[in-house]
Amino acid sequence: MSLLGSKKGDEQANVELGEQKVRRGQGGETHQVAGGDVPVLTTQQGAPVADDQNSLKAGTRGPTLLEDHHLREKIFHFDHERIPERVVHARGFGVHGYFETYESLADITCADLFARAGQRTEAFVRFSTVAGNKGSFDLARDVRGFAVKLYTRQGNWDLVGNNIPVFFVQDAIKFPDMVHAAKQEPDRGFPQAQTAHDNFWDFISLMPESIHMALWIMSDRTIPRSFRFIEGFGVHTFRLINAEGKSTFVKFHWKPKLGMQSVVWNEAVKINGADPDYHRRDLWQAIDMDDYPEWELGLQLFDDAFADRFDFDVLDSTKIIPEEELPVRRVGRLVLNRNVDNFFAETEQVAFCTGNIVPGIDFTNDPLLQGRNFSYLDTQLKRLGSPNFTHLPINAPKCPWAHFQQDGHMAFHNPKGRVNYEPNSWGGAAGGPREDPEKGLRSYPERIEGEKRRLRAESFADHYSQARQFYLSQTKTEQGHIASAFIFELSKCDREEIRARVVSHLVNVDEFLAKEVAAGLRLKEMPKPADAARPTRMDLKPSPALSIIANGPKSFKGRKLGLLLSDGVSGEIVTAVQAAAKAEGALVEIVTPKVGGVMTDGGTLIEGDQKLDGGPSVLYDAVAVLLSAEGAAMLCKHPVARDFVADAYAHCKFIAYTAEALPLFEKAGVASDMDEGFFLLTAATDPAGFIMACRELRLWNREAKLMK
Repeated sequence: MSLLGSKKGDEQANVELGEQKVRRGQGGETHQVAGGDVPVLTTQQGAPVADDQNSLKAGTRGPTLLEDHHLREKIFHFDHERIPERVVHARGFGVHGYFETYESLADITCADLFARAGQRTEAFVRFSTVAGNKGSFDLARDVRGFAVKLYTRQGNWDLVGNNIPVFFVQDAIKFPDMVHAAKQEPDRGFPQAQTAHDNFWDFISLMPESIHMALWIMSDRTIPRSFRFIEGFGVHTFRLINAEGKSTFVKFHWKPKLGMQSVVWNEAVKINGADPDYHRRDLWQAIDMDDYPEWELGLQLFDDAFADRFDFDVLDSTKIIPEEELPVRRVGRLVLNRNVDNFFAETEQVAFCTGNIVPGIDFTNDPLLQGRNFSYLDTQLKRLGSPNFTHLPINAPKCPWAHFQQDGHMAFHNPKGRVNYEPNSWGGAAGGPREDPEKGLRSYPERIEGEKRRLRAESFADHYSQARQFYLSQTKTEQGHIASAFIFELSKCDREEIRARVVSHLVNVDEFLAKEVAAGLRLKEMPKPADAARPTRMDLKPSPALSIIANGPKSFKGRKLGLLLSDGVSGEIVTAVQAAAKAEGALVEIVTPKVGGVMTDGGTLIEGDQKLDGGPSVLYDAVAVLLSAEGAAMLCKHPVARDFVADAYAHCKFIAYTAEALPLFEKAGVASDMDEGFFLLTAATDPAGFIMACRELRLWNREAKLMK
């Protein structure tokens, strides 16, 4: 057949396509016959389509005709089905849920969602990375966005935060520079979803205010195990306003009920190769299995007197208020219980704006927050193409709404009747909506005085003290991870002066950390401390709440156990491990040499969830290697099986095994290093102790041995 196709018509044939028949006749003509309840295919205008297989042509082999409106519509929509991705937070994943208030907070806010104990408010939450593009991977070392849209009875409230409570810059005017520096370098378009390059660290090294955030992003906070195990923060200081107009300052926290957990860097790199959608898949599967993740909303509440005596400026977004100094009051829970029906319509088109607040919540003069309030609304017009983005179902309020805004692209709703302006003299309903001084959103009447100038408050000038406090609040294991992260990231910088400049800032944070990083980079000499606007305070006490390991979970619930099985494995042992994990609330996945599964010693087929080379141990929080002697002999020949064991050991995971698996352990090079993190399973009662040990998540003292 020529490239132009056969000159003779094909013989008539019937081809089954699902429940439809496509009848092919002479000249390639097709007819689709809908069967049963299958709907008829139509154009976007609702016109039934007779042929969706062939464009309209002048003759059997002639040119396509311009009048083919169905082809034009179909291609037109295809060409425009991508909208501009977000400049930051492009890679995200959204889910539905609800927020439930524990108690009335009417004494501190007139916000309706906090008015009554037990009141539920619909919510949509989008988790994201910051630096990567839409097609990047989930386990980038990066900040995670934690944006919550609450559809309250008084309108939508968007709490647009991160999993880190501080930020890189103090003033929004530097935000574009920070993002430009963090993204891929413009001349070469890489690296993708990584800050390990000259531009980013050049910027950081010239912005002392970024050093506190630099410590956070080099910590394990930026390589979380899952969205389900991260904290969320509103970052800024906001105000709560009660019915009498009294103001209370507030910082918002989201506390995961499952506790916090991260992976190690080598593990993150391998997860990105094995499953770049790791975080997305984890959240989808948890909700799909009715294992709904929950967070508690916590408030740090304080007044002007506290703000005045606190050591740092509460309007400085590069600072925190330690929980030990100002406890977090837990006032409600966020439950995520429904996956989206359509990723584009919901996750991609959702528009979060920090300026979306409701009566009872107000802003402060945080200069970064003030700039975000401008930026977020502006970016929605660019992305969604119209000021009517609030008409999209995912963005529309659930409460009644009325206004005089009209027209524009894609205006689904316009004012009804004659009147489209205010004030007007038309009475009653004909006059349209009116403002309500009692129920309406009112700003706190803060007195503002001062000259109009471009400046940075002197109270923002201490850039190192809280960075030091954060570092000292980490366990020794976590401090080691921070040093390793700095060494890795800075090793990707071509210019040695940039590396040295960053280390000069670390000298002001902690001398041991700076020396460790300098040695890891093999700097020619130790840099002098960077000039500091304020000397580093040495009296700030460590805050245990800032450590992930020190605040680990109390159970193995919500984690995933990987079982590597072979033919001939003890069915009794497998069943016992599955039962113990299920009782703990953990998920079990079966990894087998062939995806069809394995046969137990009793002749029972156990189906596999993952084929071995597609289910490496990095995907699991703990593993059990349950083999027969023949299975171990076979797997000893496979590098992926050896990697399964070696990686689990190197990543400090708890490992259960049958005695028959020992030859594989020897081949993997770990048999002589088996420690208290290994559990031999010989009877059905043994897995209980193994699962109990898994509550600790990792055997961190193994890491120190591995480093020797």
